[in-house]
Amino acid sequence: MDAPLWTETYAPDLEELPQDDAREYLTRAVEEPINLLLQGPPGSGKTAAARALAREAHEDPDNDLVEINVADFFGRTKTEIKNDPRFEHFLVGRSSMSKRDMINRVLKESASYAPVSGSYKTILLDNAEDVREDFQQALRRIMEQHHRTTQFIIGTRQPTKLIPPIRSRCFPVPFRAPSSEETAAVLERIVEAEEVEYDPDGLEFVAGYSNGNLRKAILAAQTTVLEEGELTMQAAYQTIGEVGLADEVESMLDDAEAGAFTDARKTLDDLLVDEGLDGEEVLEEILNASRKRYQGDQLARVHRLAADVEFEMHEGTSDRIHVGRLLAELGRDA
Repeated sequence: MDAPLWTETYAPDLEELPQDDAREYLTRAVEEPINLLLQGPPGSGKTAAARALAREAHEDPDNDLVEINVADFFGRTKTEIKNDPRFEHFLVGRSSMSKRDMINRVLKESASYAPVSGSYKTILLDNAEDVREDFQQALRRIMEQHHRTTQFIIGTRQPTKLIPPIRSRCFPVPFRAPSSEETAAVLERIVEAEEVEYDPDGLEFVAGYSNGNLRKAILAAQTTVLEEGELTMQAAYQTIGEVGLADEVESMLDDAEAGAFTDARKTLDDLLVDEGLDGEEVLEEILNASRKRYQGDQLARVHRLAADVEFEMHEGTSDRIHVGRLLAELGRDA
């Protein structure tokens, strides 16, 4: 999808969050900054809510909000971390540093910087369920050392994967999946701002399709409008099966089968980072594409690999690593 993503263009303010309880907790946190644990299913709006809080609380949110997605570290090689423009200035001249020390240094340096405006800054640590326990212990020490000047917001879909000392230092804010009615209301606000023709049935169809994943609903609505020029029931029905991902997934599987693992993993990164999907959503798209291209033993093999990957992701390790392993297995005989 080349157009600016609606998930970014129409990022919600605090008062626009669909979940009443979460909205109330975060509004209070503007005046009384504390560490927060945002917990809920994929696509429920945790990251968008943290950004909304930062825009409300900081005069200069572009500088006083530091976002670190766990996949930026735990699903990448040392070289990829070192060359990332967000982190490279922390790691200049430290080529011999272990991956563990690299991660600790980035976290520690990010926490130690003085806020640009106001009395504190915010660090958002997203997808925290992927953090190994030894790194969590290091994070705990950083939180203790910099608690006066740094607010930590930890986003996770599996809070039980976090060690008790971290959970005890954060106020829990549950994010439930928005209802179909709440999702339709968010979509209506967006399409009206875009001055796009729509009907209530189209909004409801996309909301039902997303099954509580607000990010998925917004991307599906945008794809429908780009392809059909409107968000009516008929337009959504004709478009909704593709959601702009079929070509990318097919290309990724083609590269994997050909043994071009680097190209396949680049597409995987695009889906996880640029499109904002989580590992389970990518896995679902892979299975949808596999049912069209494979039969018999090969299809059964893909399903077995997918089942293993899904189990491993539920254990809290990196989505990127495990979906990448599935792609590598597909190219084993190339």
